[in-house]
Amino acid sequence: MALLSVKDLHVSYGAIKAVRGISFDIDEGEIVTLIGANGAGKSTTLNTVAGLIKPDSGSVDFEGETLLGLRAHRIVERGLALCPEGRRVFTQMTVAENLEMGGYTRTDAENRETLEKVYDHFPRLKERRGQVAGTLSGGEQQMLAMGRALMSKPRLLMLDEPSMGLAPILVQEIFAIVKQLNEAGTTILLVEQNANMALSVADRAYVLEIGTIKKTGTGAELLVDDDVRKAYLGG
Repeated sequence: MALLSVKDLHVSYGAIKAVRGISFDIDEGEIVTLIGANGAGKSTTLNTVAGLIKPDSGSVDFEGETLLGLRAHRIVERGLALCPEGRRVFTQMTVAENLEMGGYTRTDAENRETLEKVYDHFPRLKERRGQVAGTLSGGEQQMLAMGRALMSKPRLLMLDEPSMGLAPILVQEIFAIVKQLNEAGTTILLVEQNANMALSVADRAYVLEIGTIKKTGTGAELLVDDDVRKAYLGG
């Protein structure tokens, strides 16, 4: 049984059909990526799985049980966490306070243990734990957003455009951390405009175009696929 199973998902914004009947599965321990142009439906899919958008129809099951109809914080309690596009840290709060917000569904004792693991993954956050989040660099804010999501100790971490707006050297660092998190046992669903980096770390990938899945395969297969290279890899 797949850890996450999305079947025939349809999502609209008024008259605009953003997602048009997509289906995909994620097995425990995988990195799965959704790639595609702006407006393809990638972020809408993640936000629907996270309970932030109500779909028109379809199913979203986690460990064989539906997520549809659950409030977002209940979905977090079930073991899914979303690191949103644009980071959305609490800019007037410290790094430590932001991380504490990520663990609001868990006990203080659980959070103390998880916090140390987050600091192990992101030592820069530990160095800056008393610093106001709005004064961090873009890369540090992305690390903070990821760390905040990890505070709920998710089995499935959804990352929406983690490399957006970052310098190339920081993109490399963020994706190295994504690999480390996966190797430590976290299953990852990744939405990413940097298709080359996303496919390089992904076990499997889905190519979305105008709300539909046009192609699927392993990350390695799609890296050398002619259509994918022409459309998303600049070659």
